[in-house]
Amino acid sequence: MPLINIDVIRGRTPGELQVLLDSVHSAMVEALEVPDTDRYQILTQHDPNEMIALDTGLGIERSQALTVLRFISRQRPAEAKEKLYRLLATRLQENCGTSPQDLIVSVAENEAADWSFGNGRAQFLTGEL
Repeated sequence: MPLINIDVIRGRTPGELQVLLDSVHSAMVEALEVPDTDRYQILTQHDPNEMIALDTGLGIERSQALTVLRFISRQRPAEAKEKLYRLLATRLQENCGTSPQDLIVSVAENEAADWSFGNGRAQFLTGEL
């Protein structure tokens, strides 16, 4: 049940954004082995001057296709996260034309008590999920 915040620079078409959302979701389902119906995505578009991502000394060149993904999730094994990073880079390049250099991914982990999916209940704690 990761909650995914996706930040991009404004200028993509609605169709391109849908392909991006679908590609991110399919990579997450495969890498993290979550059900296909666990889809919680928030897409935010920014003007070019509102996103700055330097290369941190890695020699990475960024373009206007910069895509930042922030996953908030219960704890996942390191191997699953590494698989997720690889799948995201591959799928976004194949489906969206986004260079792997334009992809930044961050995963923040939390616990069962940190989630409520509605109705004022902590479904992981109550056993509903």
